[in-house]
Amino acid sequence: MANLKEIRSRITSVGSTMQITSAMKMVSAAKLKKAQDAITAMRPYADKLTELLQSLSATLDGDYGSVFAQQREVKNVLVVTITSNRGLCGAFNSNIIKEANKLAKEAYADKEVSFMTVGKKGHDILKKNYYVINNNNDIFDDLNFDNVAAVADRLMNLYAEGTYDKIVLVYNHFKNAATQIVKTEDFLPIKPVESENVNTLTDYIFEPSKAEIVETLIPKSLKTQLYKAIRDSFASEHGARMTAMHKATDNASELKDNLTLTYNKARQAAITNEILEIVGGAEALNN
Repeated sequence: MANLKEIRSRITSVGSTMQITSAMKMVSAAKLKKAQDAITAMRPYADKLTELLQSLSATLDGDYGSVFAQQREVKNVLVVTITSNRGLCGAFNSNIIKEANKLAKEAYADKEVSFMTVGKKGHDILKKNYYVINNNNDIFDDLNFDNVAAVADRLMNLYAEGTYDKIVLVYNHFKNAATQIVKTEDFLPIKPVESENVNTLTDYIFEPSKAEIVETLIPKSLKTQLYKAIRDSFASEHGARMTAMHKATDNASELKDNLTLTYNKARQAAITNEILEIVGGAEALNN
């Protein structure tokens, strides 16, 4: 009977876990809808602004070139990793960490690599092996453009001051609730489009002036690019967590069914043994 008691305890424990994972799945599904709508609505604007910025950069000469478009010899690289503050979202965070390690040990093995983290999970792991200049774990507490713009301003200042010659973003691109694609994206310097891909450079009319356009558009575009990346990651996080909790709930349900079957078999065997003992005792008395 001790064995039956142990199985009953496991069934109760798995049932409680299943309730928790099911609740987390529903919460993530509700948050995913809002996050997905936000990134879907933002992408066309951000992509068009980036396209315009690249085309504009291709038309600028030395007098109007922005410091953010200067191509320098790459010696110091800053990798900005965007993860989550919480776990239980499958391989969402570990994929970013793997890509960050790959960049540091392979792509930029001969460079001086530093990290800036957005999200607690990435910061907790990367700080053990690399130099992390800053963590922005609280940005998800109130995710809005102004808070992200402050981070973008710091990145732009670090590049303008020459502290880093290249800044790269690593984040999860949201495709759908079940699929997140790890994306590595150059943040600075700005890369102008190739001349053969630009068909209407001479059609641009700059008003009030090239200098003012550069001064206003480039910082705004960079802030929008970072905000889009964080929004993308935010939607991916909820999609990954919803999928992970869905799988966990299914696995818990399957385990509970198996335990229930095992419990019934053990209980049936125990009852059969008791019946055999009673019958055996009765036969012995008759004899």
